[in-house]
Amino acid sequence: MNVVMEFFDMPMEDKASLYSEDPNNVCRLYTSDINYGCEEFHFWRDVLKHPCHPLKECIKVWPEKPTRYREVIGTFSVEAKNLGLRILELLSEGLGLESGHFEEDLSEALLLVANHYPLCPDPSLTLGLPKHCDPNLITILLQGDAYGLQVFKDGEWIGVQPLPNAFVVNIGHQLRIVSNNKLTSAEHRVVTNSEVARTTVGVFISSSDDSIIEPAKSLTNADDPPLYRAFQYKEFLSNYFSMMGDTELALQPFKLQSNESAI
Repeated sequence: MNVVMEFFDMPMEDKASLYSEDPNNVCRLYTSDINYGCEEFHFWRDVLKHPCHPLKECIKVWPEKPTRYREVIGTFSVEAKNLGLRILELLSEGLGLESGHFEEDLSEALLLVANHYPLCPDPSLTLGLPKHCDPNLITILLQGDAYGLQVFKDGEWIGVQPLPNAFVVNIGHQLRIVSNNKLTSAEHRVVTNSEVARTTVGVFISSSDDSIIEPAKSLTNADDPPLYRAFQYKEFLSNYFSMMGDTELALQPFKLQSNESAI
């Protein structure tokens, strides 16, 4: 966390070369959300985003400053992915799936998203991030020591207080689909803070773009039919970002119509 805070604290001239509003840039620094120019509302955050796997190739495009950034984040990303794969294996066991179900292309991609939410003079006017679910399998979040994350449950927002040396693990849409709705993607948002700035580091474990996502066959039968059609992950991502992360709109094109009433 310290090295990420050091990055955001650097003078703007040291970060300017990374700033981009082009969502196709592999490693970029930007403000608000992924498509700044298309947003109706802007959000109170700066973001550093880059891939982490395969590490040997990805590390070449990471920030060169702070000088220890690549070493520290390289180690962190490897350990975070190992943790994520262990969690996925435990979830597989709990769902009754075969061991290793989420290995290889279903969990191949690894993305780091470092968020900095500056002190906000009037939190009533803006959010750090709006209500959304993550599109991927699972997200491992290091919160830091400042409050801001909220989850939506039973019609109300519940604050997730940061705990020292603890991670928050969010279930994303892909895990919801593979589990055939036995697991639910976590709706969450980030509120701003008028007293302290907040920095977080999220590691998103995702499928490869060309991998096929569908409900696990061992979890479906005549009495419990699949609720979603098979699709490539890149198709889902394209729709997800065009819908600005809206949960129902992001899932709608992939639902099987005959079972839509059950979702």
